[in-house]
Parts: sequence; structure tokens; C-alpha cells
Amino acid sequence: MTVTRLSPRVPVQPASRGATRTAVRTSVRAPGLDWWLLGAVAALVVVGTLLVWSATSARDTLTGGDSTAYLSKQVTNVAIGVVLMVLVMATDHRWLRIVAPLVYLGSVVGLGLVLSPLGSTINGSRSWIDLGGMSIQPSEFAKLAVVIGMALVVAERAEGRWRARVGLGEVVGMLAIAAVPAALIMLQPDLGTMLVLSATVFGVLAVSGAPRRWLVLLVGGGVTAAVAAVAGGALKQYQVDRFLAFTNPDLDPRGAGYNVEQARIAVGNGGLFGQGLFDGSQTRSGFVPEQHTDFIFTVAGEELGLLGAGAVIGLLVVVLWRALVIAARTDDVFGRVAAAGIACWFGFQAFQNIGMCLGIMPVTGVPLPFVSYGGSSMFASMLAVGLLQNIHLRATAPAATRFAGLPGR
Repeated sequence: MTVTRLSPRVPVQPASRGATRTAVRTSVRAPGLDWWLLGAVAALVVVGTLLVWSATSARDTLTGGDSTAYLSKQVTNVAIGVVLMVLVMATDHRWLRIVAPLVYLGSVVGLGLVLSPLGSTINGSRSWIDLGGMSIQPSEFAKLAVVIGMALVVAERAEGRWRARVGLGEVVGMLAIAAVPAALIMLQPDLGTMLVLSATVFGVLAVSGAPRRWLVLLVGGGVTAAVAAVAGGALKQYQVDRFLAFTNPDLDPRGAGYNVEQARIAVGNGGLFGQGLFDGSQTRSGFVPEQHTDFIFTVAGEELGLLGAGAVIGLLVVVLWRALVIAARTDDVFGRVAAAGIACWFGFQAFQNIGMCLGIMPVTGVPLPFVSYGGSSMFASMLAVGLLQNIHLRATAPAATRFAGLPGR
């Protein structure tokens, strides 16, 4: 027979008020920012600003201009972008859901104004609006507006489930949201933005749980529409020539294939360690057109070498990784789909930009996120980062504060 000895009861002393407050502070942790995401974006912005300065300083010096003019403008763009990011980050994204229709409407109105007398044509595309000496490209903001609009449709369908199964009505609704900006973008025409928008829409549909047959039909319809656009003359001749030059860069090395040829030479000149910042031979000579915007990656390849260019790609991968992690960790359908859509947007646009600099993608004229010169691209990208941080903050916030003071789900 086993005898179990009971230890004497020890009286429990009531906890002091100070100890109780300490325990509460320990158990309820304040939500934190995603520092990996912020660090990667900050590094990309700093590197990009230096590359823009390098790409423009020699050209402006040769023409008798201010060698720091583009540097000052890019610093201003970054500063405004940071302010926009903080504003979005500080606003609960459920309020963003309320104003999402206004954001979408504003982007559509902006795309419409581009086609009006207020619009201006640059490099063959009527994609800008001149406002007080500053050029705004509404199609950059349309990418974010479409992501938010499509995410709102999915959220209204099924809130609180990991994978919201959408049916025909939701698929049609999401495609309708994307169709209006897409049609206005094609009228500009801006083929690069159209490709990025198409990839983003496909990614949002896949993440939201759209049936596979609809995804297959969407791809088939997109290919058919592209062939019809080329055959029907919807694309301008220079855009068709760029596609032909992509298939055979030696077809017209001094015409449509010139950009790709010079870009590949610049990247190849860099070797492993690069020729040094501000010392790239192709960059200093100005052989690569639009090097501070569409072909900014060639500056990294030539002046920073394989290691520096690889570091830029690595930082972009970190941004995509954190966006996908944020999408996976939130229990909010709107936030999950929006974060995944932003990842698709950044991922394909970065691939397209770097790919055309390396000759593995056709030249379509899209900026490298956070790196290329340009206010509209920087503003839209920073707004997207602010939304990612907003979703992350809400996902890591205590449940008691997460749903307080705002409209319910």
C-alpha cells in the first residue's frame, strides 16, 4: 500500500497593486512594427537615391545643369513618401476599407484626366498630368487602388475565414473593378503598367480562392487579348518593335534593340565588384537611355557589380517575404488579400524591370520599386508599405484593443 504525503498548505498572499499592474504590462505586449520590412525599404531607398544621383550627375554636368538637381528632387519624393506611409500606418485599416471606394474612384478619375487636355505625353505614352510643375502618373496609384478594391470584394464575401472561397459573382466583381482602370491604361497606352496590373489581378484572384478554371480562363483570355491587340493595331509601332527586339536583340541594335544592348553592356562591365559608384563608364557616357528611371538597375550592375546588384535583389526579396508573412499571419480577410496583392505587385514589377535590364524581358518601361527616380512610383510604393505595416500592427495587437472604438466586422 502506497501512502501519499500531502505537503502543508501554504497561505497565498494577495498580490500588491504594483505587482498586478506589472503582470498586466507583461502579459499584454504592445504591437510592434515590422522592422525587417522597414529596414529593407530604407536600404533600397538610400541605395536608389545614390544610383539616381550617379546616373544624372554626369549628364547634367555635361549639359551645364545642376548635378544635384535630380538628387534634391528624389530626396523630396522620399520625404513625401515617408509622410504618406506614416499616415496610412497610423490609420486603422478598417477605416481604409470605408474610404476604399473613394480611393478607387479617385484613381479612375485621374486616369480619365490623363486622356483629357490636362494630360501630357512622355516617351510615347500619355500617362502624366502636369500639376504646378509636377508630373503625376495616376496609373501608379491605380495599382494600389485595384488591390484594395479587389480585397474589399473578397472581404465582404467571407470575413474571418482563412481562405475565402469565391464564386462566379465575386470573380466577375473583382474583374470589373480591374477592368475600368485597365481599359483607361491601355488607351494611353502604357503596356508596362498593364502587364504589372494583370499579374497583380491574377495573384489576388489566386490568393482569394478563385476556382482554378477561372484562373485558366483568365490566362487564356489575356493571351487572346494580347494577340488581338497586336493584330488589330492597338499597340503603337515602337511597342511592337520592342517585342521583336526582345526576341532578337541583334535585329535592330541601333533602333528598337539599342536600349537592351546598352543595358546588357553596362551590367556586364560591372564584373564582381563593380567599377565604383559614380565611375561607371557606360553611365558616365550616357549610353543607356532613361537610366535614372526604367534602367536604374544597370547603374547598380555596372558600378556596384554582381555583389551590389545582388544585394539590391536580396533587399527586394526581403520586402516580398515580409509582405507574404504579414498576409499569412493576419486573421483579417481584407488585410490578407491586400498584403498578398501588394506582394504580387512588387514582385512582378521588380522582375519585369530587372529582367528588361538583363535582356530576359521585353522593354516596357516600369520603374524598380523604391529605387527608380519618380514621385508617383515612390508615393504609391510607400502607401503600400504603410498599409502592410498597418495590417501587421493590427494582427499583432491585443484582441481587446484590436476591435475597440471602430465599426465591427
